[in-house]
Amino acid sequence: MKHIKKTVISAMLLCIGLILPFATGQIKVIGSMLLPMHLPVMICGLICGPLYGFATGAILPILRSLLFGMPLLYPSAVAMAFELAVYGLVIGLVYRVLHRKGWLSLYVALFSSMLAGRVVWGIAQTVLLGLSGSRFAFSAFLAAAFFNAVPGILLQIVLVPAVTVVVEKTVGEIE
Repeated sequence: MKHIKKTVISAMLLCIGLILPFATGQIKVIGSMLLPMHLPVMICGLICGPLYGFATGAILPILRSLLFGMPLLYPSAVAMAFELAVYGLVIGLVYRVLHRKGWLSLYVALFSSMLAGRVVWGIAQTVLLGLSGSRFAFSAFLAAAFFNAVPGILLQIVLVPAVTVVVEKTVGEIE
C-alpha cells in the first residue's frame, strides 16, 4: 500500500510541477527567479523518499518541455533534469538518514539538496554548452544559481518545510 501511496503522491506532485510555472506566466526571467518546478520535486523527495524524488525530478523538466515548449529542451530542460533529480534524491536521502526528525532535519536536507542540485546544474550546463561550442562562465553560474535565484531560494526555505509538515500530518508518514 505504501508503494501505491508514494506513486499517487509523486504523480500529483509531477502534475503540480507541470502547472505551477504557469503562475509565472511562462516568463523565463520570473521562472528563473522563483524556481516553481523545484518546489514539488523537493516536497516529493521529503514525503515519498529519494527514489521517487529522483524520478519526479528527472522527468518533470523534460516532460514540461515536450508538452509546453518551456523550458527549452536543450540545454535548459536537460540540465534541469539533472538538477531536479539531484534535488529529489539528496533531500530524500538526507532526510531519511536524519530519521525524519523535526524542523532541523528538514532544513539540513533542504540546504544539502539545494547546494548539490545547483552544483550538478552548473556541471550539466558546462558540459551541455561545451558540446555545442559555447562556454558557461563561473560568473554566469553564480548569477543564475544563486544571486538571481534568491527569491526562489527564499520561497523554498519557507514553503518546502511548511508544506511537508502539513502533508505528513494530513496523510501520515509514508516511509
